[in-house]
Amino acid sequence: MNDLLAAVYLIFFALIAGGAFALMSQNLRGSASLASQRSGAKPRRHPEAPEPGDEVLYVDFSRERLEELYQQAS
Repeated sequence: MNDLLAAVYLIFFALIAGGAFALMSQNLRGSASLASQRSGAKPRRHPEAPEPGDEVLYVDFSRERLEELYQQAS
């Protein structure tokens, strides 16, 4: 019984290891082909990105500005 259990374990281990290797190799091939397709194309803009020249609001998290705000709160 132990020999049969060991054989079943090894078969399932080989199936899982083979599936993991196949998945990894397909992911690497897909990312390599995607990189070769994008090498000459210009990058896509995010749909919510501001157009050039638009004014945007931002928060200044520099140390000096934060210290100034802390001193004002005290």
